[in-house]
Amino acid sequence: MPGRRIDLHTHSTASDGTTPPDVLVREAAAAGLDVLALTDHDTTGGWSAAEQALPDGLALVRGAEISCVHDGISLHLLAYLFDPEEPRFRSARVELRDSRTKRAERMAQLLEADGTGVTWARVREIAGGTVGRPHVAQALIEQGHVTTVSQAFTPEWIGTYGRYWVDKTELDVLDAVRLVAAAGGVSVFAHPRATRRGRTVADEVIVAMAEAGLGGLEVDHVDHDDAARDQLRVLAADLDLLVTGSSDFHGTAKTVQLGARTTDEQEYERLVAAATGLAVLQP
Repeated sequence: MPGRRIDLHTHSTASDGTTPPDVLVREAAAAGLDVLALTDHDTTGGWSAAEQALPDGLALVRGAEISCVHDGISLHLLAYLFDPEEPRFRSARVELRDSRTKRAERMAQLLEADGTGVTWARVREIAGGTVGRPHVAQALIEQGHVTTVSQAFTPEWIGTYGRYWVDKTELDVLDAVRLVAAAGGVSVFAHPRATRRGRTVADEVIVAMAEAGLGGLEVDHVDHDDAARDQLRVLAADLDLLVTGSSDFHGTAKTVQLGARTTDEQEYERLVAAATGLAVLQP
């Protein structure tokens, strides 16, 4: 018998996805998934709507993707099944969201000042929820300056240290790992070898993350080639870290579809067993 189909990394309109959370869970069930994790950026804002719309046959893992940094390199940490009311981690997420919003506002102001037609009011309309850089990119697409989000994320526009780039607050990843653990959650390093997104950290940093309490590595991701996946599997085994796979679904903002990559059932059960903050919401 085939195991359950498990996708542990998706985004809704609560952050930078294009699919509302209630629609997302229904689409996940229609796509044949058995388990879905909702991991919007630095927010739990989509949890309630997803829970209320949870269809029969789909289990929901509540999580978030946390903006982190280490030695000047940006990276993301997936946090699963943590207590959302734990005060230190909750405060950190609020600070990250506030910084994300202020950054997007400043980017929009810079673009408006240069006569691009992008406005902060329109960026907020596009977002509908937590505002981020992808929503500024969507405004650039609307104005005909670029045709894709990837084209917006270049030095000419709002790419890292580009013409309209604005920095934002990010947690040191080792601190973030400890915060997730203190909130009873399990942390997984998101797309650790996604070199097309920019610089990636060395294995020594992942070792330090494991020593701080990291739970796993997101190995099966669309931004990883075969060599990267093989190397990460060896590293995960050496460090006794669980291995996940996921789509990193963003709706129409990216071409990847729900269930494009999945997590083995045994690894999923390890993750659930390690969490003490929340339980999986069962259908």
